[in-house]
Amino acid sequence: LRSLTFAYPAHHVLVHELLHVIEEGQRRQQRIKQQIQALLPTWSMAPIVRAIQAMRGVSVIAALTLAAEIGDFRRFDNPRQLMAYLGLVPSEFSSGKRVTRGSITKAGSAHARRVLIEGAWAYQQRAGISKLHMQRLTNLPTQIREIAWDAQLRLCARYRRLAAKGECKNVVTTAIAREMAAFVWANRTRGRTGADRYVKNCCCTAFAANDGGGGLHMSNPWGS
Repeated sequence: LRSLTFAYPAHHVLVHELLHVIEEGQRRQQRIKQQIQALLPTWSMAPIVRAIQAMRGVSVIAALTLAAEIGDFRRFDNPRQLMAYLGLVPSEFSSGKRVTRGSITKAGSAHARRVLIEGAWAYQQRAGISKLHMQRLTNLPTQIREIAWDAQLRLCARYRRLAAKGECKNVVTTAIAREMAAFVWANRTRGRTGADRYVKNCCCTAFAANDGGGGLHMSNPWGS
């Protein structure tokens, strides 16, 4: 953009001033991110943030946002409660025996819902672990890493199935974000006590009623 030329000098000055504003905003954002990362190890919820980062599409800022907005995951008895808390469940209009479901309720924290929906776009691609993702997985308990891998296998396949049916991409991404919330919940509440079996039963049976089944493939790169 700096190489553009204009007929009037005022236009040239205006474009460069706007570019300065953008660049300064980017530098400020980077400084804040560095401060957050520097202070994170001293936070009592730092282990939770590291565990949530095991999920694909969840950066340190996204994981920190979820931890800060949700707090104690154990206050939710099941993932459906967390989904409802985040406003990711369909709204419902009932009259007698007639039940009509609409768009998501958008209740609860908009910040947490936004980072989940942004992260859900990462599941468009095939399941895999990038070099950056591998760094986030380092030193995490095996069960937490396995939950993250099972989530990839489940959600990447589900994204492709829904997209193949011609569903709107925004609708598909929201559905994936809803199930991401279930895996995050399982990660934090069942991660050390048979989480694999629980996630498979809960997320692949209860939440897959209308997408043709497609049970969760349990093989993973970490071994058993």
